[in-house]
Amino acid sequence: MTISVALVDDQELVRVGLAMVVDATDDIRIVVQAADGVEAVAKLAETRVDVVLMDVQMPRMDGVEATGLVTARENAPKVILLTTFDLDEYAIAGLRAGASGFLLKDASADEVLHAIRAVHAGDAVIAHSTTRRMLDQLAVARDTSPLLNRLTARERDVLLEIAQGHSNAETAQRLFLSEATVKTHVGHLLAKLGVRDRVQAVIFAYENGLVRPG
Repeated sequence: MTISVALVDDQELVRVGLAMVVDATDDIRIVVQAADGVEAVAKLAETRVDVVLMDVQMPRMDGVEATGLVTARENAPKVILLTTFDLDEYAIAGLRAGASGFLLKDASADEVLHAIRAVHAGDAVIAHSTTRRMLDQLAVARDTSPLLNRLTARERDVLLEIAQGHSNAETAQRLFLSEATVKTHVGHLLAKLGVRDRVQAVIFAYENGLVRPG
C-alpha cells in the first residue's frame, strides 16, 4: 500500500528536501504541498492524504491551529508536527490538537520515514528529547474523567500498557493475550474514551493519573 503524504512548510527549501527523502521510497509519495496552515487546510479539504508533515511555525496560520482543523474532519489524515525548537508547549499543544507525532527538523531521513510509516499504522511518534519532560507536565493532579468508568478491567489494563509505551505485541505478551485480542481492546477503548489514536490515549492516561512518569 502506498502512503500518501502532504508537506506543509513555509520554507520551500525544507519542502524540497523532505520531498526528495520521501519520493526516494517505494511505499510513500507526496501528493500535496502547502506553504502555510491556511493553504494546507484548503488543499486538504479537496485532496485526501494519509499523513501530513506539518511545520509548527508558519505565517497566517500555524501548524497547531491547522492540525486542529484538519484532524477534526471525518476520515482525517494523521499529522506529524515538525519544528526547529524542542519546546514542550509546542508538543503538548500539537498533540492535544490531534497530532499523532512530533519530530524535530534535525531528525534523520530514516527517522522521518519511520515516523510516517508508524503513524500511518496507528502508532505515535514523539521526539525522544521531548517525551519525558512532556509527560512530567501532563501528569498533574486533577479530577479523574468519568469516561474511565466505561472501560472494562481488561481495557484499562491495555490502556496502561499503551501509556507505558508498549506495542501491541509487547502488550499481548505481558497480559497473556493474543495480539488480535489486544488490537480489539485498543479499538474499543479508543472509542469509549472518544480519542482518535494511541497518542491521544497516552495523554488521557497521564492527565487522569493512571500512570506517572518513571
